[in-house]
Amino acid sequence: MKDWLPDLRRSNSPRYMAIADLIEMDLRSGVLVVGDRLPAQRELARKLSMDFTTVARGYVEAKKRGLIDTHVGRGTFVIGGHDKERRGFALDFAPDPRRLPAVDYSMNMPPEPNDPDLVEHMREGLCAVASSLVPLLRYQPFGGAEMDKDAAAAWLSRRALVPSQERIFATPGAHPALLAILTMLTKPGQVILSESVTYPGIRSIAAQLRLSMHGLPMDEHGILPDALADACATRSPKALYLNPTLQNPTTLTIPLQRREEICAIARKFRLPIIEDDAYGFIPLHSPPPLATMAPDLTWHIGGLAKCIGAGLRLAYVVAPDTKSAWPFIAAMKANNVMASPLNTALATRWIEDGTADMILRFIRSETSTRQRIVTELLPAGSYKADPISFNIWLPLTNGWTRSSFGAHMRNAQIGIVASDAFTVEGKPEEAVRVCLGGPITREKLRSGLEFMAHALEGTPEMAGSFF
Repeated sequence: MKDWLPDLRRSNSPRYMAIADLIEMDLRSGVLVVGDRLPAQRELARKLSMDFTTVARGYVEAKKRGLIDTHVGRGTFVIGGHDKERRGFALDFAPDPRRLPAVDYSMNMPPEPNDPDLVEHMREGLCAVASSLVPLLRYQPFGGAEMDKDAAAAWLSRRALVPSQERIFATPGAHPALLAILTMLTKPGQVILSESVTYPGIRSIAAQLRLSMHGLPMDEHGILPDALADACATRSPKALYLNPTLQNPTTLTIPLQRREEICAIARKFRLPIIEDDAYGFIPLHSPPPLATMAPDLTWHIGGLAKCIGAGLRLAYVVAPDTKSAWPFIAAMKANNVMASPLNTALATRWIEDGTADMILRFIRSETSTRQRIVTELLPAGSYKADPISFNIWLPLTNGWTRSSFGAHMRNAQIGIVASDAFTVEGKPEEAVRVCLGGPITREKLRSGLEFMAHALEGTPEMAGSFF
């Protein structure tokens, strides 16, 4: 609220005190809410025909009361109050130790924000959302409110996607969306295609739905077009699942020409594509999504877990057309009812006020730094990675097996996941995914990677592991 203008006649206090009093009064009455931006001090002084110093003293007094906070370059914002009577307008950000569970280092997580200014931006967004807390506790129409879809459209447009609102849905994460889409497209016993080494989540969902998965052979550019065409002709697949950018776990990104070839084959056989674009926002420059090349065939899932935070449990889904949107809504409602309105509102706020961009920039920067640590410690060519991926794909040598290596690294606070989890068919190769993100600090990551590099130089017996 940049146009807030206090009526000084409502307070008998000195004029600078009156400014603080009126901020507090308007906060109590709801004229001001947590997260509102107040006028700049000089602007307010001009509107009130008041000396700048008087307004500045009023803002200082309001800050002492815990009503506002000022950030250089961004302005002055309402944050609430300190005392018990005003606690309804403020959030206590002291961590509750009961909310600090054990970390699952096996998950492929982005580095966690630790920059104070960034964290403060995130908190301000949370305060702003809290001002609408009660309405956000209601049941909501599936897919998000109009403003949420507008924010989703703005976010997806950075990936060159420009779907209509009728085709965009805020869903409670990529997993429920994958489950709903496959429930619509398939029946038990039918075949879906994927990379030969692919994301474990799709394997779990396929198993739950009793689907047959066929893994397509890959080269350094992704699945082989000839293998895709042959599978379409001989196996009658009902869908093709791909994780085309910074693929989990191999970190490869399918280049533009290969994407075009894949889409041409899918179009020939009218094969639906499920594009899991979990990491699509991480690179500054990456090929356009498959959904821009075959929009009428592609279910695009733009999850926020990797580019903002997994705790939001939010993904934006773009349906191929409005006709397919109705059964998708029905399938999603049957399993999940709706995405959390609180989480959806927070994501919308962060997208609108630029916080989401700040988080994304932090993730890119910190991930690049962590990948540089890897290049310092591991020989070039001994692993697969992208300069901005959250993990590396590590083939094992010198007699190391997946089980022996995982056991050796068990206490290193680095997530090690054996290739078994990612292998669709056949015998898994002796390889592991090594995660670099999550709450682990750079220092601990370096220490863990040094321990790992030392072990890889020799055999399991030399490292003291006997399996």
